[in-house]
Amino acid sequence: MKYKASEDRYHSMEYNKCGESGLKLPAVSLGLWHNFGDNADYKNMCKMCFTAFDNGITHFDIANNYGPAAGSAERNFGRILNDQMKAYRDEMIISTKAGYYMWPGPYGDFGSKKYLVASLDQSLKRMDLDYVDIFYHHRMDPDTPLYETMWALDSIVKSGKALYIGLSNYDGETMKKAADILNELNCPFIINQNRYSILDRTVENNGILNALTERKKGMIVFSPLEQGLLTNRYFNEIPNDSRVRTDGRFLSEKSITGQVLEKTQKLNEIAQNRGQTLAQMSLAWVYNRTGVTSVLIGASKPQQILENIKMLEKSDFTQEELDAIDRIVL
Repeated sequence: MKYKASEDRYHSMEYNKCGESGLKLPAVSLGLWHNFGDNADYKNMCKMCFTAFDNGITHFDIANNYGPAAGSAERNFGRILNDQMKAYRDEMIISTKAGYYMWPGPYGDFGSKKYLVASLDQSLKRMDLDYVDIFYHHRMDPDTPLYETMWALDSIVKSGKALYIGLSNYDGETMKKAADILNELNCPFIINQNRYSILDRTVENNGILNALTERKKGMIVFSPLEQGLLTNRYFNEIPNDSRVRTDGRFLSEKSITGQVLEKTQKLNEIAQNRGQTLAQMSLAWVYNRTGVTSVLIGASKPQQILENIKMLEKSDFTQEELDAIDRIVL
């Protein structure tokens, strides 16, 4: 039976403009970094995409190397889109990225025009799309001239294969230089994607938040829950189905120290006093930061998406709450 979207899908989600552009993103976006590879259950992937869209999440964020194996998240999402959700393509924002290793030899990594154009062509084939809405350069390249990378991104937009350009994992100074080049090229660079959470304030210290505000660009945040540390999953023991047990590349057991648990348990007390879970409060905290357009969530089951969206029910903080959070973390 074909998927039919909920008629109420736009009733409760908030949408924010990406900087001064005309594009709006939902407050919560769905990232396909985990749980959409060939090692995941296809029916569950479908349910997560349907649940997200039924609740106003119009933005689906992918990258060429998401899996495992690399490319499989794009392929699986393309299958879901074309089998079940094609009627809603014009209501969706689909983004992908290139910048990390994809194939052997000197042309399958980083930021040359050769790599970026070839990678996007492969991504479009995997998803069976004519274009993506946002195409990101996924990381800074120390060896390729910045102008070449930006020129490549501009040529991709002018070719019609992407509508907007984003940068990911850039620092403030490099982003400013890139923005100047893209502005000269009249290329629609609208958004930056960076890691940010209550526990990781790097973007506050490396100049990216201020630079984005100055340049009137949007910002979308990944890892707002620190790979699950900012949830209650690890308070008592490490669950067998947790990311630590199933995929220790991004969160290892040694990261869950007594000091970290002490902080997260104190944060949980603040969350409970607010009537939220720790995850909901952590998402609301990031969303509340000046300049943040959207918060990327990952999920392993549909119920997690529904629980995370509830952060919108109480996304404001008192100054006392913000000060208390900082005293715990900083």
